[in-house]
Amino acid sequence: MLEPTLSMTADDDLPRTIRRERESRERQAREREAAAMSLPSIDRHGDYGALVSPPTTVTDIDVPFFRLTTFFIKAVFAAVPALIVLTALLWLFGQGLQTFFPQLLKMKIDVQIYAPHSAADFRGDKANTGFTQSPRR
Repeated sequence: MLEPTLSMTADDDLPRTIRRERESRERQAREREAAAMSLPSIDRHGDYGALVSPPTTVTDIDVPFFRLTTFFIKAVFAAVPALIVLTALLWLFGQGLQTFFPQLLKMKIDVQIYAPHSAADFRGDKANTGFTQSPRR
């Protein structure tokens, strides 16, 4: 009787899915090696001179006017909901401060804008109400 021929590699006995997985891992390893060979190496001691790009100066950006105005109009419409959300968050933060620190309500300072109408308003006269009256004839 003839002896069965056995292959010398163990891969023939593996299921097909395991062989495919092994082949894909080997292919990925080869691709990583090829990518590593094509990139410049970085010295681990801080010599990054090989990766420094030459200095550049942008002299012109060619954007059509209509596309630029469209972009800014979209940006304005996008900013409106963001401002509403920001206002709501700040209001909630203020309400939280008032709830947890009620003494802050007592420390509010009313700021009044006072615009003097004449030089007499600077004298510090207590009878002066801030309005100048013209003498009657």
